[in-house]
Amino acid sequence: MFPDYSLPVAAPFDESDFVDTDFQAARKAVYPPPSTVPAQLPNRPPTSEELDARVGATHQKLAELRRQQEALEQERTALEEARRRRTEFQVGREEMLQHLTRGVGLLEEAEFTARRDAEQMAKTLGELRDQLTKVQALDEQTWTQEGYQVELTRSLTTLENARMEWNAAQLKWPLLSASPPTPAVSAPSHPDAAEWLASLSWKTALKLGLALPWPLVVVALLGLGVLALAYLGR
Repeated sequence: MFPDYSLPVAAPFDESDFVDTDFQAARKAVYPPPSTVPAQLPNRPPTSEELDARVGATHQKLAELRRQQEALEQERTALEEARRRRTEFQVGREEMLQHLTRGVGLLEEAEFTARRDAEQMAKTLGELRDQLTKVQALDEQTWTQEGYQVELTRSLTTLENARMEWNAAQLKWPLLSASPPTPAVSAPSHPDAAEWLASLSWKTALKLGLALPWPLVVVALLGLGVLALAYLGR
């Protein structure tokens, strides 16, 4: 037997084996079919319809731009108002923090001082009331002959203690050192001269009228005497 040297039978031809589908799709995208390309003549002026369409599109774009501009203006105004209020808040907060902190500190110090002064004043008031009661209780009418010296010594000690308390209170409270207002003393009223003369009797008034011109008469007589002597001496 001889070996079989015959050629294999070729497979039937398939066109899809030699077609690049990706290349065909890219070509269609770049070069569309002639049926889809609008027929335009080169260097042709636009028609009225095309101009109207372009004008309408331009007006729409302008209106849209105006709406966008108005929206941006409103947003800018809102942002500026928010920034102003934020700045006002920060500045006002810092200002009020400083004022309130200082005010609280001053009032706390003043309250502490006032409370301390009130406590000291109440203490001084109690001591003065105690001394007033002791001084008011001193009555020499109740002293006896046998205990006179003892009662006198006790009373002087009480007065000295009261005086010490009073001096200490005056040093502590300047209000106590203020002198009490003195009542206004009315000047003595002098009777009117006419009323005084009217109150005199007629005899007294006559004597007074006669007595008043006598110095003038004496002066006049002396003058006449001097003139007479001068005349006779010539």
